[in-house]
Amino acid sequence: MPKNKSSLPQALPRLLLFALSAFLLLALVTPNVSAAASASKKPKPTAMQTYVDAMQPGWNLGNTLDATGPDETSWGNPKVTRELIKNIAGQGYRSIRIPVTWDVHIGAAPNYTIEAAYLARVRQVVDWALAEKLYVMINVHHDSWMWVSGMEQKPGEVLARYNAVWKQVAAVFKNYPNKLMFESINEPRFTDGGTTDEAKATAMLNELNKSFHSIVRSSGGKNAVRPLVLPSLESSPTQERMDVLYQTITGLKDPNLIATVHYYGFWPFSVNIAGYTKFDADTQNDIIQTFDKVHATFTAKGIPVILGEYGLLGFDQSTAAIEQGEKLKFFEFLGYYLKEKRITSMLWDNGQHFGRTTYKWSDPQLFTMIKTSWTTRSATAESDLIHLEKGAMVKDTTILLNLNGNKLKSLSVAGSKLKQGSDYTLSGNKLTIKAAKLESLTKSGKLGVNAIITAKFNKGAAWTFKLTVFAQPKLSSVSGTTASFKIPTVFNGDSLATMEAVYAAGGNAGPQNWTPYKEFAYTFSPSYSTGEISLTENFFKEVNDGEVILKFHFWSGKIVSYKLTKSGTAVSGEAI
Repeated sequence: MPKNKSSLPQALPRLLLFALSAFLLLALVTPNVSAAASASKKPKPTAMQTYVDAMQPGWNLGNTLDATGPDETSWGNPKVTRELIKNIAGQGYRSIRIPVTWDVHIGAAPNYTIEAAYLARVRQVVDWALAEKLYVMINVHHDSWMWVSGMEQKPGEVLARYNAVWKQVAAVFKNYPNKLMFESINEPRFTDGGTTDEAKATAMLNELNKSFHSIVRSSGGKNAVRPLVLPSLESSPTQERMDVLYQTITGLKDPNLIATVHYYGFWPFSVNIAGYTKFDADTQNDIIQTFDKVHATFTAKGIPVILGEYGLLGFDQSTAAIEQGEKLKFFEFLGYYLKEKRITSMLWDNGQHFGRTTYKWSDPQLFTMIKTSWTTRSATAESDLIHLEKGAMVKDTTILLNLNGNKLKSLSVAGSKLKQGSDYTLSGNKLTIKAAKLESLTKSGKLGVNAIITAKFNKGAAWTFKLTVFAQPKLSSVSGTTASFKIPTVFNGDSLATMEAVYAAGGNAGPQNWTPYKEFAYTFSPSYSTGEISLTENFFKEVNDGEVILKFHFWSGKIVSYKLTKSGTAVSGEAI
């Protein structure tokens, strides 16, 4: 409709103009019943969307068959057992992504024959997963950076090797049920030997994806209609790269194609750098904006999406890189937002989460939050930490809850319920725990966590508060080297949130010197059991000789300053 009313024809008779005005007014105030009814009816999902829906939730068998060494144990994980697959299915997972790196198992040109034993091993693990009624995805995984990334320099060789892999894999699995799907390549990138521009990289990925599609579809058996999964460049959910993938998929005119991207969160939060210690508005908005775009680009247009990997990048260093409550809020929000956008998610697990021999979760609280997000929202809070300073007067503590549509039902400690009114009050989303109750729970006066307060709600996962008594942390002087520098630390019940590093003469010190706040675990790491804070070689590699002032920020709000003096590989430190 034109914005400028003067664009209406001036020659309209007065009566006709009046009638038109009346009609427009009536249209504005009268509900369009047929249009409303039509809008309320959701379009019928495609067969592939229904297929992808049935895959939710999914799990990655990471750092195993995708190992880059001689066998699946080369990255430290044990060999896969049928018992592991059975147990992961028992956790509620409906699909499994089995990343496979073929590189060291591929013979010489021109045949590029895959070792028979290795193909048989991949087939065995696939068979176990199908026997547990899981949907299964296999792919070409770390080959993406090991040799496919050199496609610009050796286009013929790379394409021939890639095609040979898929011809052999397609032949082995051509009569398998369609619960087995193929993913063309993991996080494709073309960075070897130069500065490949986006257009060239896009063209090379298109060539690989189309060649993969042609090979599988022409290989016979059930491969003619087998679900195929195609990634964007680097499996990135940027709009430009998803637009290219959309064009590739629609251009192939094949109803059995699925788009895939990966997501590891808003980068500063995901690695705990630049002061992003909390699940804040920036981190939440990154989830919203990313998956609104994914949905609009693919799902809303009839192309289903699998989030082939998700997690937090900080987990590469340590699962403790992000504070527990902030971690829980991230996974809670992300999991349910993906549900709303009808995107199937596959948790990246390289052995950090589900024990490969114990068949237990290393962090049951995290898994409970993840599992709950598959179906509903859980309530959280602004923090899961309550700090009381030793010797200070205890006051009522107010915490803001993120109820997410839920209602608080109870607070308890060790199974004993707190009394609403006398022990705590709730006004809207403001939870206040009374000073008298806090005093009774910390009467031992010991430093550290004195009690776990569990908040239960009418639905969703429970939330816990760690009630902690602390005193000022103390750091001691020490000498060491850039290869091994550990600051003796008396944490006094407190825990470390982040660290700043600046030169005494001015300017930020250490890696990523656009910010004074350093990356947790990559540059520094606390050890509460041994009483020390380690500064890593990664940190010192990018620190100039001279004096560096560190500021250690603790979750209680305390900040402790410390001075380093570096000369070559020698380092000394003293508390300020």
